[in-house]
Amino acid sequence: MNHKIYLQDVTLRDGMHAIQHQYGKEKIKEIALKLDQAGVDAIEIAHGDGLAGGSFNYGFGKHTDWEWLEGIKEQLTHAKLTTLILPGIATIHDLKKASQLGVESVRIATHSTEADIAPQHIEAAKKLGMDVGGFLMMSHMNEPKKLAQQAKIMEAAGADCVYVVDSAGALLMDGVADRIKAFRDVLDDNTEIGIHCHHNLSLGVANTIVAFENGANRMDASLAGMGAGAGNCPLEVLVAVLNKMNTEHHSDLFQLMDIADDVIRPLQTRPVRVDRETLSLGYAGVYSSFLIHAERAAEKYGLDTRSILVELGKRKMVGGQEDMIVDVALDISRSAGGT
Repeated sequence: MNHKIYLQDVTLRDGMHAIQHQYGKEKIKEIALKLDQAGVDAIEIAHGDGLAGGSFNYGFGKHTDWEWLEGIKEQLTHAKLTTLILPGIATIHDLKKASQLGVESVRIATHSTEADIAPQHIEAAKKLGMDVGGFLMMSHMNEPKKLAQQAKIMEAAGADCVYVVDSAGALLMDGVADRIKAFRDVLDDNTEIGIHCHHNLSLGVANTIVAFENGANRMDASLAGMGAGAGNCPLEVLVAVLNKMNTEHHSDLFQLMDIADDVIRPLQTRPVRVDRETLSLGYAGVYSSFLIHAERAAEKYGLDTRSILVELGKRKMVGGQEDMIVDVALDISRSAGGT
């Protein structure tokens, strides 16, 4: 079955990482309404680590998820209001509360080998009448056929779409193609396939297009690449490429360009770009949101951030293990003769 292009903006969720979850409530509303006017299909809003992600471990937001979500749905004219949850962080109670605030679509995010913790949340979301995506993070850490079996678990629970999620920006183009093809081989024709790319190796747009060419129709991106590490696939660049490919979609390129440059870039306290630290994330295969935590540990213990990131990659650390970054920094410091 052919599925229409579906562009989901993650500026107001994954983009939270770039400003340490400090979007103001009015700024969230301003950006959401501009995205809606520009024609994106879905707008995701939550703490960077999903609903209920605000904590000492992940960082507290300027507002609660409920304050960010409140009053948005009523003003949208085209886009679906969406959110994301990680089982073990958010609960089904949180999901119900989001639904009451107008959220009509949700992604249930797990590590790429842990889809078996998602069915309860997927089933609950379907009972609430939501569009549901399964979100397999750190997809580079699971080979294509095994990743596809994880996708099948999410589909069996009721997911309408399952995503290949390159959380580390570590996948090369053939790696993306192989995973999308593996999904297509085992998923039902009615199940959509999504792609979520980070830009740490400067392949965010290329990998998204490769996924599209191999059968993915739901594409994540963010304004000016706003997101963890070197950011996400930049939305305005992706739309420009889709236009050059004569691909039908709903989004207005010039409006997106204007929002990216005039609204989003001035918010960035640390420029969202490929530099030595963010490149190291993709090179080492490390979760993009680890960057700020690794930089803080490097400063505290007098280390090169890259050495921490490389070691995290060697240890195959995954999302949820942010509290281990200091332990890694201490190990490196001790091995180098520090105190």
